[in-house]
Amino acid sequence: MTDAAYNPPADPLNVIHADHAILVIDKPAGLLSVPGKGEDLADCLIARVQMVYPEALLVHRLDRDTSGVIVFALTRHAQRELSAQFEGRKTKKTYRARLWGHLEPKEGRVDLPLIVDWPNRPRQHVNHETGKPAQTDWKVLGHDPDGTTRVRLMPITGRSHQLRVHMRELGHPILGDALYAEGDARHFPRLMLHAESLRCNHPETGRGMTFSAPCPFR
Repeated sequence: MTDAAYNPPADPLNVIHADHAILVIDKPAGLLSVPGKGEDLADCLIARVQMVYPEALLVHRLDRDTSGVIVFALTRHAQRELSAQFEGRKTKKTYRARLWGHLEPKEGRVDLPLIVDWPNRPRQHVNHETGKPAQTDWKVLGHDPDGTTRVRLMPITGRSHQLRVHMRELGHPILGDALYAEGDARHFPRLMLHAESLRCNHPETGRGMTFSAPCPFR
C-alpha cells in the first residue's frame, strides 16, 4: 500500500464469530479500524460494524494496511474484560508476513524498545532511553525463489507498528510497507502482514477461544 489517497475496499463484513458478548471480524487490508481525522477518513471498520451491531465497542486495533482477526465487545462488561486481557498480555496473537531478503536463523526474538518518532508521526522508532519495552518472536516458514522470506510473528507486547519496526530493524522489512520499507521492498500491492489468529478467554464464560482467518497472500 502506498501513500495514495484513502480508498478503502468495499468488502462486506466477514464475520468469524458472533455471540451475545463478542464479535470477531476478518478485517480487509486498506480499511482503518477507527476513523481518522477528517471526513475523508470517516469510513472505517468500527463504523461499518456498528451499522449492523450498533452496540459494538472497540477493544483493540489493527493498522489500516494489516488484514485479519480483530475482536469487538458487544457489552461494557465484555469490553472491560477483553481490554484487561490485552493490557495484561493474556491474549495470544499470531501474524503471517512476507519479508524482504533471506532471514536467518529459523527463529528468534527481537527485544527493542519503541516510542513514537514525534517529528515523523505516525512512525515509531527504537529508543533505548525513552522507548517502551517491546518483544516479538519470529519463526521462518519458508524462503521463496524471489529472495523473500515467509514468517510467522508472535508479538509478546502490543506496541504501535511493533512488528513492522522490529522486522525493519532485523534488516528484513515487511513487503509493501509504505512507512518502513524502501526501494523494491516497498513496491508491492499491499502490506504483506496478516493477523492470522487470536486466542483469548471469553469475557462471560472464561473459556479459552481461538479465532483464525486464512492468510490472503502466500
